[in-house]
Amino acid sequence: MNAYRKHGCLILLAMGLVLLSSQAVAASADLPAITVISDGKGQTYSLNIQIVIFMTLLTLLPAGLMMMTAFTRIIIVLSILRQAIGLAQTPSSQTLVGLALFLTFFIMAPVFDQLNQTALQPYMQDKISLEQAIEKAKLPLRTFMLGQTREADLQMFSKIAGQTQLQKAEDVTFTILVPAFVTSELKTAFQIGFLLFIPFLVIDLVVSSVLMSMGMMMLSPMIISLPFKIMLFVLVDGWNIVMGTLASSFYV
Repeated sequence: MNAYRKHGCLILLAMGLVLLSSQAVAASADLPAITVISDGKGQTYSLNIQIVIFMTLLTLLPAGLMMMTAFTRIIIVLSILRQAIGLAQTPSSQTLVGLALFLTFFIMAPVFDQLNQTALQPYMQDKISLEQAIEKAKLPLRTFMLGQTREADLQMFSKIAGQTQLQKAEDVTFTILVPAFVTSELKTAFQIGFLLFIPFLVIDLVVSSVLMSMGMMMLSPMIISLPFKIMLFVLVDGWNIVMGTLASSFYV
């Protein structure tokens, strides 16, 4: 809970900075903020243009962060689990997303803490510049993503990008690492989902065979097998096993 409270405070702090920056725009709408130099010619953008650009990028931030964290693997496994049990809308999609989000916070807590200590706090205390903070923030994310990325996927995207001379982790750019990481996460999620499907598939086959032998062909096997699958999942403490397996799979 302390980690969740800390992350919540960081989110509130970021929102406060956004509000303060919007007030600064109202106070000085024509204050020059960004100067872009191209071919020896400078072009200055005012602060309100900077805020517009920032808010536009902010809309793409959730999707980017989800693709660079544990969220992808977790939500896919939970969706496959719901399909394997045979429950189309239970738990609801909102419940699965919320569960995946908070489990992501739990798994990524060491990465977020390191990012906060090495990049965010020094930047907020004016000890480092924004460019230095971004470079320091890349290190814990790169370390986490490289630890979950298959070498074959990394080599494939490196070959496509024409960067085959990668000698160390620092040589891997995020344009190569992110798609390789997402591909590896999809493979891992489907492997875990396959293992989850097997016991429920066995129950479906047994129930279907029993109904066929009894001549009850008009009765759907899903109706009979569903309570047995739910009972099996509850008896083996399935949620504990699934959550524990997902959490431990990132730090094995």
